[in-house]
Amino acid sequence: MYAFVFLDEIQRGNQREKDREKAQARAGKGKTKGKDDGLTPEQRRERDAKALQEKAAKKAAQEAGGSKAGSKDKK
Repeated sequence: MYAFVFLDEIQRGNQREKDREKAQARAGKGKTKGKDDGLTPEQRRERDAKALQEKAAKKAAQEAGGSKAGSKDKK
């Protein structure tokens, strides 16, 4: 009886290791974007701030034009 429990624990431990290896392989594949863009944190902040300003200007221009096509009213 004890040998059966012991073998069962070994088998599950092996499966956990295999699952960890698979998860690490999956995690390494798809994520190429991120901190590997070659920018310093300050450059990244400037880029993001510029993108947000452009987005806000586009939204303001759309609202000023009176066109609410495609936008939803938030209540």
